[in-house]
Amino acid sequence: MSKTVELARHLETLHINNMYKTDFYWTWDKSDEEIDAVFTVADALRDLRERNKNTKIFNSGLGISIFRDNSTRTRFSFASACNLLGLEEQVLDEKKSQIAHGETVRETANMVSFMADVIGIRDDMFIGEGHKYQKTFMDALEEGYRDGILEQRPTLVNLQCDVDHPTQCMADMLHIIHYFGGVENLKGKKVAMTWAYSPSYGKPLSVPQGVIGLFTRFGMDVTLAHPEGYEVMPEVEEIAKKNAAATGGSFKKCNDMKEAFKDADIVYPKSWAPFKAMEERTKLYQAGDKDGIDELEKKLLAQNAEHKDWACTEEMMKLTKDGKALYLHCLPADITGLSCPEGEVDNSVFDRYIIPLYKQASYKPYIIAAMMFLAQVKDPVRALMEMDKSGEERKMF
Repeated sequence: MSKTVELARHLETLHINNMYKTDFYWTWDKSDEEIDAVFTVADALRDLRERNKNTKIFNSGLGISIFRDNSTRTRFSFASACNLLGLEEQVLDEKKSQIAHGETVRETANMVSFMADVIGIRDDMFIGEGHKYQKTFMDALEEGYRDGILEQRPTLVNLQCDVDHPTQCMADMLHIIHYFGGVENLKGKKVAMTWAYSPSYGKPLSVPQGVIGLFTRFGMDVTLAHPEGYEVMPEVEEIAKKNAAATGGSFKKCNDMKEAFKDADIVYPKSWAPFKAMEERTKLYQAGDKDGIDELEKKLLAQNAEHKDWACTEEMMKLTKDGKALYLHCLPADITGLSCPEGEVDNSVFDRYIIPLYKQASYKPYIIAAMMFLAQVKDPVRALMEMDKSGEERKMF
């Protein structure tokens, strides 16, 4: 029995009918079985590709990507996922569109979606705006489909917003699952999701929020650590608390990086901007207050500089379980002595974990493809079975 067949049979046991023709906004919108289904399909698609099997479920159609912030891994992961399933990616470059001439979100959404099956949007820079933009965009498409403008209603994949980064955090978790040999081995593992110093000031909160919102669903002991003043959204902390209570794990907060790292099985040192500062920045941008933005940046860079000791050093790693915790990062990291004079992680630590870091990143295209697959395929079990038994190869030799 192939791995894909084994995975398809597991998928058959899950209650996932509600995933068909739906969107993927936040991980906490999905049930435990739906999260399981994404991991299962991602592993199946990876197995099929490794065995050179054709995985195209479309023979035409578009995957529209809208990146309102810079990206390398997520951008190419979305393009790879589209290609894996048979869609052609089309990038919406807002600078080359009519948006600058007053085109509304509703108009843009319908104009770019005539033959689209999937929409991937990254909008993570401004608190209160990223998710709002994604929702506004998809509400417009719902209206377009209802009114007969569109022949199909495309699926949204959240490629990062101001609240969550589901494709990143699910790729992180799938990496963890394989690293520790299965979901059953995660209960009781200590995770340190910690702030780390960066010489830049405006990094989004969506990665730490996504981590605490997802990892607490697996019975893990998750610690969120940051200096005072670097809080994340309180509503996401509440989600983490509820998840931990439901799974027998724990969710704790502290203002001490050493405390978080002590006996940790997994560490995720990552810089982010304070929630209140991000709220303030959003208001300044909305008001067009460039001087205010410049002053806020200076203030936050000075605030960051007060916490240069919040770094993933060799000494800090020795505090972890057996000194060998799994080091995670969404990349790119601010690497001390390599990409910057002082940053999130020592060069020696980063270099030692570079292979597992790249493996961590490699799960993202399959996670995105799985999200698309489950939203677009009515009978995913049958589809995987047919792909497995098909003699059609991805490429001929």
